[in-house]
Amino acid sequence: MADAWTAALKVPNVIQNLLGEGSLSASFIPAYAELEHEGRTDDARRLAGAVLGLLLAVAGALALLGVMLAPLVVDLVAFGMSGERRDATVGLVRVLFPMMGFLVLSAWALGVLNSHRRFLLSYAAPVLWNLCIVGGLLLGAQVLALEGRALLMLMGWGALAGGVLQFLVQLPLVVRLLGGVRPSLDTEAPGVRDAVRNFVPVVGARGLESLSGLLREVTLASLLAEGALSVLGFVQTLHVLPISLFGLAVAAAELPELARERSDEARIAARVRTGLARVQFWVVPTVVGYVLFGQRVATLLFLGGRFGATDARVTGLTLAAFALGLLASASSRMLANAFYGLRDTGTPARIASVRIVISLLVGGLLMVPLDRIAVGDRFLGAAGLGLGSAVAAWIEYGTLRVRLRGRIGTHGPGLAEAAKVWSSALASAALAYGVDRALVGVPGRPQALGTLAVFGVAYLALTRLLGTTVRPRLR
Repeated sequence: MADAWTAALKVPNVIQNLLGEGSLSASFIPAYAELEHEGRTDDARRLAGAVLGLLLAVAGALALLGVMLAPLVVDLVAFGMSGERRDATVGLVRVLFPMMGFLVLSAWALGVLNSHRRFLLSYAAPVLWNLCIVGGLLLGAQVLALEGRALLMLMGWGALAGGVLQFLVQLPLVVRLLGGVRPSLDTEAPGVRDAVRNFVPVVGARGLESLSGLLREVTLASLLAEGALSVLGFVQTLHVLPISLFGLAVAAAELPELARERSDEARIAARVRTGLARVQFWVVPTVVGYVLFGQRVATLLFLGGRFGATDARVTGLTLAAFALGLLASASSRMLANAFYGLRDTGTPARIASVRIVISLLVGGLLMVPLDRIAVGDRFLGAAGLGLGSAVAAWIEYGTLRVRLRGRIGTHGPGLAEAAKVWSSALASAALAYGVDRALVGVPGRPQALGTLAVFGVAYLALTRLLGTTVRPRLR
């Protein structure tokens, strides 16, 4: 059932990635922010209404097709599934495709709010989505005593309700900022053609990226030993967390400003430099923690019920493989948004397509031998997909840095800043390792909590001592 949940969430997520936050950030926000900056409020409002109308039409049609063609979709993308796993996945996909439509509309609301420098509500709204899933799970398991597929479907309906709430909670503020919302299909509205023109290459790149995610995390994983899909689900939650918290958060906050300053390359370089340093400050210790203490992280968060010590170890090893590319993935979000601010969506799209191919090739080659390595009754095939992802992420990051240097000059945070962050993280890890050894014999969660708490506190203390902060002042 956990395999079915992971696979079913991933299928409609492809459409959400195509039409949602990343694509709209690259195309809609720069055009809308520029109109607002120029004082063309009515034109900005027309653009927002036209984009909303187009999204309603496209997302609605795709949601309907997803519901109707769910069995075919599952058989195409997860052909390694059969029996109850396959049937449960089909049922979930029928519920989650409509959810995708509302999440796309939520991304439109986020674009409007971010352009007006309103960030808290749009990034807090997904909490409602998660709470509804958790609520469905608790209601089914604790109150209705459901198990298996019945419990799974109640979680799916919770996800749909959460998607609706995530959009609706943002709508009142969006309506107030726009002075009303009038969806239309007005392709002649100011900025629409510019937004669509920028949208196309990003959708192409995100389409390839989403397809690669499906192939890697569903299609290829469905061919691995049972449980690989579940492990990838646990790992992706942890892997995406720092990218969303730090990479996407910093990039999203900077994008409207980059769009307003696109004619001043020196100021763009300064913003990128500071943004990369902020990402580095938080993501470097995350990388070190995931690589060295991944099993402790999995133990702290997931141990219990049918998730045992072996599952924690396999999840930790797979998390370590993905974490090797974490800094590159998070930093690339900032670099891509710099190109978007310069109204260049083609360059990051082309580079992303190369990363996708490399990730699939390397991951596909490594997963086969690693799936023969047993850890208890589990196998490490999913870790091979993580290593492929890490190799590709660093190639993408390096290429983006080189191309952006040709546009705006030097923009990295510098070796001195990186040395402080890395030395603090490694020294903190050494201290935490000593604590971890001293706690051997202590039950799993207390040992994990003690080790990770010491690591985190030590890192914050050392970076403060060395003069490195979350808000670096870089020359």
